[in-house]
Amino acid sequence: MLGFRPFAPAGLALALTISAADADVSTIPPCVDDAMIVFDASGSMSGNEKLGIATTITRIDEVRSALARVLPSATRFRRVGLITYGPGPYNQCNVELNLNPTPNAANLIMREVSGLMPAGKTPLTSAVEQAANVLDFRNKPGVVVVLTDGEETCAGSPCDLGKQLHAEAYQLTIHVISFRADNFSWMGEQSIQEAKCLAEENGGLYTTADTQDELVAAFQSTLDCPMISERAIR
Repeated sequence: MLGFRPFAPAGLALALTISAADADVSTIPPCVDDAMIVFDASGSMSGNEKLGIATTITRIDEVRSALARVLPSATRFRRVGLITYGPGPYNQCNVELNLNPTPNAANLIMREVSGLMPAGKTPLTSAVEQAANVLDFRNKPGVVVVLTDGEETCAGSPCDLGKQLHAEAYQLTIHVISFRADNFSWMGEQSIQEAKCLAEENGGLYTTADTQDELVAAFQSTLDCPMISERAIR
């Protein structure tokens, strides 16, 4: 890995740029490894957010809109799958595998998330564990991107799971996007630390988002591969 240099001649900078563009895909595994989106469809995601004097939108619709903006790019260069946690029936610890990692999966994923009815609890730990297993995490590299707006409510420990996955994984990265969770009674400091631990134990980012644009940026930084050109993928 190149270390930090305060100054590099223009010729060297150009050479490094060309080298990165021509690099074999094996040198940039985080952008081509199979990925699973772990999507929060718990009851709290049906809550409304006020956008203007008379305009409201549900949390889940904000996430749908953000995903629709990112997925066409993100799914061009990697296989992406989907696990949802929390969709009906009401107040149950529901986890569903909607899609295994699939090429060009943007439309398939949007079809699934568009049909979700948020109603259940938040079995975040179980959902992440299932996503890791789908990725065959003990034998293959993979990426999990978790979207949540609240804390684990089905007796799991995201931090304990994060440590277990780190100990057993071949190369697993887990990112956590916390959406509109600050200053809400259901997301205490302990729950935030649990979610951060899950990400940090597995080399991922813990990031917060309060707006749709921030959601898009969070998905781009964790799921998308904006720095890989089509030339590098060939």
